[in-house]
Amino acid sequence: MAGHVHATPEQLTAWTGQPAPPDADRLLARASEDIDDALLTAVYAMNSAGMPTDPAVVTALADATCAQVEYQLATGDDGTGAAGRWDSVSIGPVSLSGRKDAPTAAGDVDLAPRAHRALNRAGLLPGVIW
Repeated sequence: MAGHVHATPEQLTAWTGQPAPPDADRLLARASEDIDDALLTAVYAMNSAGMPTDPAVVTALADATCAQVEYQLATGDDGTGAAGRWDSVSIGPVSLSGRKDAPTAAGDVDLAPRAHRALNRAGLLPGVIW
């Protein structure tokens, strides 16, 4: 599971409705690490390469990864997690202020709310056996 990128730049474009940023591959790799960290204790079927075998799980991981990138871009994070320390972020027409903790999962990941919901719907959050 660890080390695999769960979504492509094309999937990110479909998710956000915006062209993928030039560094999409890096952002997706970092977001995939976040998703993997959030699922440290999740149980689901994988093949010998460590990739999920159930299409619903594959889709949920891709959706959660895209949601994580979308969240990081909206908060001004470059995938490092540094933006989570700031109280106010503005990007173009988007303005965020205050600090409300995002849902966390295993590994204390600052998980995007939409990523949390995608993983929850698929039964992939820690403690759920798939």
